Amino acid sequence: MSAINFYFKNLISLLNRTLETQHACMEEAARRIADCLRKGGMLYTFGTGHGHLLALEIFYRAGGMARVCPILDEKLMLHVSAAGSTLKEREESRVPLLLEKYPVKSGDVLLAISNSGRNAVPVLLARAARERGAYVIALTSMQHSSAVSSRNSLHLRLFETADLVLDNGGVLGDASFQAADGTMVGPTSTAVGAAILQSIVCRVKEISLAEGFEADYFKSSNVDGGDAWNDRLIACYQDSIPGLN
Repeated sequence: MSAINFYFKNLISLLNRTLETQHACMEEAARRIADCLRKGGMLYTFGTGHGHLLALEIFYRAGGMARVCPILDEKLMLHVSAAGSTLKEREESRVPLLLEKYPVKSGDVLLAISNSGRNAVPVLLARAARERGAYVIALTSMQHSSAVSSRNSLHLRLFETADLVLDNGGVLGDASFQAADGTMVGPTSTAVGAAILQSIVCRVKEISLAEGFEADYFKSSNVDGGDAWNDRLIACYQDSIPGLN
Protein backbone atom coordinates (compact mmCIF):
# COMPACT_ATOMS: atom_id res chain seq x y z
CA MET A 1 0.00 0.00 0.00
CA SER A 2 1.40 3.40 -0.94
CA ALA A 3 1.82 6.12 1.67
CA ILE A 4 -0.99 8.11 0.03
CA ASN A 5 -3.41 5.22 0.34
CA PHE A 6 -2.28 4.44 3.87
CA TYR A 7 -2.73 8.01 5.07
CA PHE A 8 -6.21 8.33 3.58
CA LYS A 9 -7.32 4.93 4.83
CA ASN A 10 -6.01 5.71 8.32
CA LEU A 11 -7.57 9.18 8.35
CA ILE A 12 -10.97 7.90 7.21
CA SER A 13 -10.85 5.22 9.91
CA LEU A 14 -9.88 7.83 12.49
CA LEU A 15 -12.69 10.15 11.41
CA ASN A 16 -15.21 7.33 11.68
CA ARG A 17 -13.92 6.41 15.13
CA THR A 18 -14.03 10.06 16.18
CA LEU A 19 -17.65 10.36 15.11
CA GLU A 20 -18.50 7.30 17.17
CA THR A 21 -16.51 8.08 20.31
CA GLN A 22 -16.82 11.89 20.37
CA HIS A 23 -20.39 12.38 19.20
CA ALA A 24 -21.77 13.03 22.67
CA CYS A 25 -18.97 15.48 23.46
CA MET A 26 -19.41 17.30 20.16
CA GLU A 27 -23.13 17.57 20.88
CA GLU A 28 -22.42 18.99 24.33
CA ALA A 29 -19.90 21.44 22.88
CA ALA A 30 -22.43 22.62 20.30
CA ARG A 31 -25.11 23.09 22.93
CA ARG A 32 -22.78 25.02 25.22
CA ILE A 33 -21.71 27.28 22.37
CA ALA A 34 -25.28 27.77 21.20
CA ASP A 35 -26.32 28.74 24.74
CA CYS A 36 -23.37 31.14 24.93
CA LEU A 37 -24.36 32.84 21.67
CA ARG A 38 -28.04 32.97 22.62
CA LYS A 39 -27.12 34.86 25.80
CA GLY A 40 -24.77 37.28 24.02
CA GLY A 41 -21.47 35.65 24.97
CA MET A 42 -18.35 35.20 22.87
CA LEU A 43 -16.67 32.05 21.61
CA TYR A 44 -12.92 32.51 22.06
CA THR A 45 -10.51 30.15 20.33
CA PHE A 46 -6.85 29.64 21.16
CA GLY A 47 -4.03 27.43 20.01
CA THR A 48 -0.27 27.57 19.77
CA GLY A 49 1.95 26.17 17.02
CA HIS A 50 -0.19 24.22 14.57
CA GLY A 51 -3.04 24.42 17.06
CA HIS A 52 -3.22 28.05 15.97
CA LEU A 53 -4.44 26.84 12.56
CA LEU A 54 -7.47 25.30 14.23
CA ALA A 55 -8.09 28.43 16.30
CA LEU A 56 -8.46 30.23 12.96
CA GLU A 57 -10.36 27.38 11.26
CA ILE A 58 -13.73 28.72 12.41
CA PHE A 59 -12.88 32.46 12.41
CA TYR A 60 -14.20 34.77 9.67
CA ARG A 61 -15.06 31.77 7.54
CA ALA A 62 -17.64 31.40 4.80
CA GLY A 63 -20.42 29.46 6.46
CA GLY A 64 -18.87 30.12 9.84
CA MET A 65 -20.13 31.78 13.01
CA ALA A 66 -19.57 35.52 13.28
CA ARG A 67 -19.19 35.73 17.06
CA VAL A 68 -15.84 33.93 17.18
CA CYS A 69 -12.79 35.68 18.57
CA PRO A 70 -9.39 34.01 18.11
CA ILE A 71 -6.85 34.88 20.80
CA LEU A 72 -3.84 35.89 18.73
CA ASP A 73 -0.21 36.39 19.68
CA GLU A 74 2.30 36.41 16.83
CA LYS A 75 5.05 35.09 19.10
CA LEU A 76 3.00 31.93 19.59
CA MET A 77 2.47 31.39 15.86
CA LEU A 78 4.72 29.87 13.23
CA HIS A 79 5.21 32.68 10.73
CA VAL A 80 7.43 34.91 12.89
CA SER A 81 9.66 32.23 14.40
CA ALA A 82 8.59 28.61 14.22
CA ALA A 83 11.25 27.40 16.66
CA GLY A 84 10.72 30.46 18.85
CA SER A 85 7.00 29.80 19.15
CA THR A 86 7.76 26.38 20.66
CA LEU A 87 9.66 28.08 23.46
CA LYS A 88 7.20 30.95 23.92
CA GLU A 89 4.27 28.61 24.57
CA ARG A 90 6.12 27.44 27.67
CA GLU A 91 6.27 30.97 29.15
CA GLU A 92 3.59 31.39 31.80
CA SER A 93 4.05 35.18 31.80
CA ARG A 94 2.31 35.40 28.41
CA VAL A 95 -1.09 34.44 29.81
CA PRO A 96 -1.85 37.72 31.67
CA LEU A 97 -0.85 39.64 28.55
CA LEU A 98 -3.32 37.67 26.46
CA LEU A 99 -6.14 38.23 28.93
CA GLU A 100 -5.51 41.98 28.93
CA LYS A 101 -6.31 42.09 25.21
CA TYR A 102 -8.96 39.39 25.22
CA PRO A 103 -11.24 39.86 28.26
CA VAL A 104 -12.70 36.38 28.60
CA LYS A 105 -15.57 36.54 31.08
CA SER A 106 -18.40 34.60 32.65
CA GLY A 107 -20.84 33.45 30.00
CA ASP A 108 -18.17 33.07 27.33
CA VAL A 109 -16.76 29.83 25.94
CA LEU A 110 -13.06 29.21 25.42
CA LEU A 111 -12.02 26.56 22.93
CA ALA A 112 -8.39 25.73 23.83
CA ILE A 113 -6.45 23.63 21.33
CA SER A 114 -3.24 21.74 22.04
CA ASN A 115 -2.37 18.30 20.75
CA SER A 116 0.00 17.46 23.60
CA GLY A 117 -1.80 19.62 26.14
CA ARG A 118 1.31 19.90 28.28
CA ASN A 119 2.70 23.39 27.75
CA ALA A 120 2.14 26.36 30.00
CA VAL A 121 0.23 28.89 27.92
CA PRO A 122 -2.76 26.76 26.82
CA VAL A 123 -3.07 25.14 30.24
CA LEU A 124 -2.84 28.34 32.28
CA LEU A 125 -5.09 30.22 29.89
CA ALA A 126 -7.73 27.51 30.23
CA ARG A 127 -7.47 27.59 34.01
CA ALA A 128 -7.70 31.40 34.09
CA ALA A 129 -10.74 31.37 31.81
CA ARG A 130 -12.53 28.90 34.09
CA GLU A 131 -11.69 31.04 37.09
CA ARG A 132 -13.35 33.96 35.29
CA GLY A 133 -16.49 31.88 34.81
CA ALA A 134 -16.07 30.88 31.17
CA TYR A 135 -16.86 27.36 29.97
CA VAL A 136 -13.68 25.72 28.67
CA ILE A 137 -13.58 23.13 25.90
CA ALA A 138 -10.26 21.39 25.22
CA LEU A 139 -9.37 19.90 21.85
CA THR A 140 -6.43 17.57 22.39
CA SER A 141 -4.99 14.09 21.88
CA MET A 142 -5.76 12.05 24.94
CA GLN A 143 -3.28 9.34 23.96
CA HIS A 144 -0.46 11.85 23.60
CA SER A 145 -1.37 14.00 26.57
CA SER A 146 -1.84 11.05 28.92
CA ALA A 147 1.62 9.75 28.02
CA VAL A 148 3.56 12.93 28.86
CA SER A 149 4.16 15.07 31.92
CA SER A 150 3.03 18.67 32.25
CA ARG A 151 5.31 21.62 31.54
CA ASN A 152 3.72 24.22 33.80
CA SER A 153 3.60 25.28 37.42
CA LEU A 154 0.09 23.84 37.86
CA HIS A 155 1.42 20.36 37.04
CA LEU A 156 -1.66 19.89 34.88
CA ARG A 157 -2.36 19.00 31.28
CA LEU A 158 -5.02 20.72 29.22
CA PHE A 159 -7.61 17.96 29.57
CA GLU A 160 -7.30 18.31 33.36
CA THR A 161 -8.24 22.01 33.25
CA ALA A 162 -11.26 21.86 30.93
CA ASP A 163 -15.00 21.46 31.50
CA LEU A 164 -15.29 19.33 28.36
CA VAL A 165 -12.68 17.41 26.35
CA LEU A 166 -12.74 16.66 22.63
CA ASP A 167 -10.26 13.92 21.76
CA ASN A 168 -8.79 14.01 18.25
CA GLY A 169 -7.78 10.37 18.58
CA GLY A 170 -4.23 10.97 17.42
CA VAL A 171 -1.25 8.83 18.35
CA LEU A 172 1.66 9.89 20.53
CA GLY A 173 3.70 12.35 18.47
CA ASP A 174 0.80 12.94 16.04
CA ALA A 175 2.58 11.52 12.96
CA SER A 176 0.74 8.42 11.76
CA PHE A 177 2.78 6.80 8.96
CA GLN A 178 6.06 4.95 9.47
CA ALA A 179 8.35 5.30 6.44
CA ALA A 180 10.83 2.65 5.35
CA ASP A 181 13.65 4.31 7.32
CA GLY A 182 11.56 4.30 10.51
CA THR A 183 10.70 7.99 10.36
CA MET A 184 7.17 8.88 11.45
CA VAL A 185 5.34 11.35 9.18
CA GLY A 186 1.76 12.36 8.37
CA PRO A 187 0.13 14.12 11.35
CA THR A 188 -3.64 13.77 11.73
CA SER A 189 -4.50 16.34 14.41
CA THR A 190 -5.30 19.20 12.01
CA ALA A 191 -7.51 17.18 9.67
CA VAL A 192 -9.46 15.53 12.46
CA GLY A 193 -9.59 18.70 14.53
CA ALA A 194 -11.04 20.68 11.62
CA ALA A 195 -13.72 18.03 11.09
CA ILE A 196 -14.65 18.12 14.78
CA LEU A 197 -14.91 21.91 14.81
CA GLN A 198 -16.85 22.28 11.58
CA SER A 199 -19.34 19.62 12.65
CA ILE A 200 -19.92 21.61 15.83
CA VAL A 201 -20.40 24.80 13.77
CA CYS A 202 -23.07 23.03 11.72
CA ARG A 203 -24.80 21.72 14.83
CA VAL A 204 -24.86 25.18 16.44
CA LYS A 205 -26.68 26.52 13.39
CA GLU A 206 -29.15 23.64 13.57
CA ILE A 207 -29.80 24.30 17.26
CA SER A 208 -30.30 28.02 16.67
CA LEU A 209 -32.95 27.34 14.03
CA ALA A 210 -34.71 24.76 16.18
CA GLU A 211 -34.74 27.00 19.24
CA GLY A 212 -35.51 30.24 17.42
CA PHE A 213 -32.57 32.50 18.15
CA GLU A 214 -30.17 34.29 15.81
CA ALA A 215 -26.66 32.90 15.48
CA ASP A 216 -24.94 35.10 12.92
CA TYR A 217 -23.03 33.31 10.17
CA PHE A 218 -20.79 34.71 7.46
CA LYS A 219 -21.35 34.09 3.77
CA SER A 220 -18.64 33.67 1.17
CA SER A 221 -17.41 37.07 0.00
CA ASN A 222 -17.07 35.47 -3.44
CA VAL A 223 -20.78 34.92 -3.99
CA ASP A 224 -23.22 37.64 -5.05
CA GLY A 225 -24.41 39.62 -2.05
CA GLY A 226 -21.70 38.18 0.20
CA ASP A 227 -19.83 41.43 0.79
CA ALA A 228 -22.94 43.33 1.87
CA TRP A 229 -23.99 40.50 4.18
CA ASN A 230 -20.56 40.25 5.78
CA ASP A 231 -20.05 44.01 6.06
CA ARG A 232 -23.14 44.16 8.28
CA LEU A 233 -21.71 41.52 10.60
CA ILE A 234 -18.25 43.09 10.65
CA ALA A 235 -19.76 46.42 11.67
CA CYS A 236 -21.67 44.66 14.44
CA TYR A 237 -18.72 42.76 15.93
CA GLN A 238 -15.56 44.66 15.02
CA ASP A 239 -15.37 46.47 18.35
CA SER A 240 -15.38 43.21 20.32
CA ILE A 241 -13.26 41.05 18.01
CA PRO A 242 -9.75 42.43 17.40
CA GLY A 243 -8.61 41.97 13.82
CA LEU A 244 -12.09 41.51 12.35
CA ASN A 245 -12.33 44.87 10.57
